[in-house]
Amino acid sequence: MKILIVEDETELSAGIATYLKGEDYVCETAQDFNSALSKIEVFDYDCILLDITLPGGSGLDILRELKANNKMDGVLIISAKNSLDDKITGLTLGADDYLAKPFHLSELSARIAAIIRRKQFYGNDHVTFENLTIDTKAKLASVQNKTLDLTRKEYELLLYFMINKNRVISKNAIAEHLWGDEMEGNYDFIYTHIKNLRKKLSDAGNADYIKSVYGMGYKFSVA
Repeated sequence: MKILIVEDETELSAGIATYLKGEDYVCETAQDFNSALSKIEVFDYDCILLDITLPGGSGLDILRELKANNKMDGVLIISAKNSLDDKITGLTLGADDYLAKPFHLSELSARIAAIIRRKQFYGNDHVTFENLTIDTKAKLASVQNKTLDLTRKEYELLLYFMINKNRVISKNAIAEHLWGDEMEGNYDFIYTHIKNLRKKLSDAGNADYIKSVYGMGYKFSVA
């Protein structure tokens, strides 16, 4: 899962990123209005942590831009401004939640997970496809109740495929989702992860749902 932290307090931003990476999130950061706007125009995020007061503009204008472009990224406003008006404005503009500073990082993580669960998993902790099941809370994947021994990236890759089942996903989209700003070089590493994931699914007796689409990427489907 990929998170964008829009926060101008460098120490706080770094602390949030370190904690969330420990929770297996891929994190990117933006410390001012323009850099945040540039990122949301190009990339999609599972959740955006959005401060209201930013150098160069307001986080609320970034929220307006997201909604004007029909972007479906989850948004959690994090701000020192704890006034009722700010909270109502943010939620009215389409934010999914509001958390006032200071906050505990464990609560922040729980709220991010809740937003992702509501927006992507319809409030459920389990994602299913044919005989495959992923428990997003325990971060475990299974085939007919047999737990798969997946690496962190293999788990994230399988979850990404299942969320986007029956859609063609480019190698670039996979790389951006799983590695974010850490992505570099060619995409050979994606092929390696997919090859390993395929083998583990096959060894568990599961059909190969990962289809290569020549010149485009991959599609996770039965047909």
